[in-house]
Amino acid sequence: MPGPPLVTGATGFAGSHLLDQLLEAQPSVAAWSHRGGRGPELADDPRVRWSAVDLLDRGAVSQALSELQPSAVYHCAGIAHVGESWSEPVRALSVNVLGTHHVLEGVRDAALDCPVLVIGSALVYRPSTRPLREDDPIGPSDPYGVSKLAQEMLAASRAQAPVFIVRPFNHAGPRQSPTYVTSSFARQIAEIEAGRRDPVLRVGNLESRRDITDVRDTVRAYQLVVQRGQPRRPYNVCSGEAYRVRDLLDALIGLSRASIDIQVDPSRLRPSDNPVIAGDRSRIGAETGWIPSIPIERTLDDLLNYWRREIVADP
Repeated sequence: MPGPPLVTGATGFAGSHLLDQLLEAQPSVAAWSHRGGRGPELADDPRVRWSAVDLLDRGAVSQALSELQPSAVYHCAGIAHVGESWSEPVRALSVNVLGTHHVLEGVRDAALDCPVLVIGSALVYRPSTRPLREDDPIGPSDPYGVSKLAQEMLAASRAQAPVFIVRPFNHAGPRQSPTYVTSSFARQIAEIEAGRRDPVLRVGNLESRRDITDVRDTVRAYQLVVQRGQPRRPYNVCSGEAYRVRDLLDALIGLSRASIDIQVDPSRLRPSDNPVIAGDRSRIGAETGWIPSIPIERTLDDLLNYWRREIVADP
């Protein structure tokens, strides 16, 4: 009898929200993390079966998959930050590409025919100022995008199990690392409100435009692709609207109770920063019925309130 669905990288941003999403319909879910950590939201939930599995250890991955016999694999684990891929490109390529290879090989070794979702990225596309479609030219411009393209190529070459591919654009919401732009803004604002820092918010490039979806809509899309999508066919996961970073910052400051100055921090400027990253979500909508339902205003409000709670809880 098949085991529970598996989420790799379950302590990560999207992975933790995917656990929440799956538990709405599943009695239990298996969760992998690299060093045995547990997401604080579900750390003691008996419905979650936590395991420490190193994706760079092929033998350990194969053994764990064979023992678990999952009913589905949602492969969320990986290096997810573009800036980190520039500073540590070998690590990004190793974890994202070799780790994915080991998961797919482990599925084959265990003779599993369960669906496998591989999380790609919008950064596999050649930079463009118009909304990107799945058949637009490929041409990643940073090590992270290269690693995600390699993941896709591995996924597309597998025939022994139904492998699904998504290309998420930016997503935001509670629990996101402050290394990402909206979460960085929200954390700094919460710290200023709590008197933890001077009322100066440090920012990078504010003129970029980014297609941003609430993470809770994003993981719902992942589940629908596995349920209704076509294997080895990429699906954009995006809102269809590119927001100017300055406008997102203004919206967050508008939610604040503090008076805040803005200061550009050169260390927050990336070597390659596409002016516009926007997606077309026609395919996923037509083939799975997915439509994002959470407005950006709620996403930003929930994100700021999340950081307010975190700051209070960490005196």
